[in-house]
Amino acid sequence: MPKAKSKIQVSNRRASFDYEFLETYTAGIVLAGTEIKSIRAGKASLQDAYCYFDASGQLYVRGMNVAQYFWGSWGQHEPRRDRKLLLTKRELRHLRQADKEKGLTIVAVRLFVADNGYAKLVIALARGKKQYDKRQSIKEKDVRRELERG
Repeated sequence: MPKAKSKIQVSNRRASFDYEFLETYTAGIVLAGTEIKSIRAGKASLQDAYCYFDASGQLYVRGMNVAQYFWGSWGQHEPRRDRKLLLTKRELRHLRQADKEKGLTIVAVRLFVADNGYAKLVIALARGKKQYDKRQSIKEKDVRRELERG
């Protein structure tokens, strides 16, 4: 019997407005304590989340907020701690080289729970948009909205 599709998805809508996505990757997250329960309850935010490499070459996400689990007080986690991301060595090497280029960054785009029950984070190698690019995005969105109306 196949498992039901997961409805839990937390997205960073601001990232698509501020950045142009060049490549996307799906990474696993190392979670502790009650973090997965809180994510399944939909109590997570990617508002200011971005990724960085530490001195040992591991990729971490900073700024991701996973609220404390509301049911119980034992084993609570810190809401805004840095969390390690799980990618293959080849993907890590590629992202590390690309991250050194001027103007490129790695941002968190979407957090979801996969069919197997693990939390996954979609990250993107991105380039920041200029002000005129943002105005163009707003104009395209308005045109699309007008076409949908009638």
